[in-house]
Amino acid sequence: MTERNWDAELKKIDRQLESVSDEAMFPVKAAQGTQARAQVADVQKVTSTWGVFLRLSLTVALGAGMVFWPYSARCGIGLTGYLGAVSALVISGIWSSVWTFRHRTARAHTLSLLLVLWGLVLASVEVLPRTGYATPSAAHPANWSCAK
Repeated sequence: MTERNWDAELKKIDRQLESVSDEAMFPVKAAQGTQARAQVADVQKVTSTWGVFLRLSLTVALGAGMVFWPYSARCGIGLTGYLGAVSALVISGIWSSVWTFRHRTARAHTLSLLLVLWGLVLASVEVLPRTGYATPSAAHPANWSCAK
């Protein structure tokens, strides 16, 4: 292995940095005009209105639909489908909460976080009795499969 003289290498770097001006190293952004700022605000307002509320309405529809789940979710494939729908609710709630946070819509963000919480509650009602952390009942047995 070759021995390098690090002191000499660092002196070279220091000389190169001294020869460059501060403006070239750290360029200052040009001040934006009021018209450019107004255009950016208009784009954000349009995006937050349609995209965010469309995402949120899809998540709200899924969260409300989970109350009326038509299939048996006691065990087997029915339970798998139910937990898949619940995980879709949680993921879409996180998806809408990211967008509502980015576009600074506070009430919509609160609603999307409540939908994430709703999905986690629905998942815990089914998962916790099967993992031993809650008392199993007839509606929520301790087994995952339907085989006895």
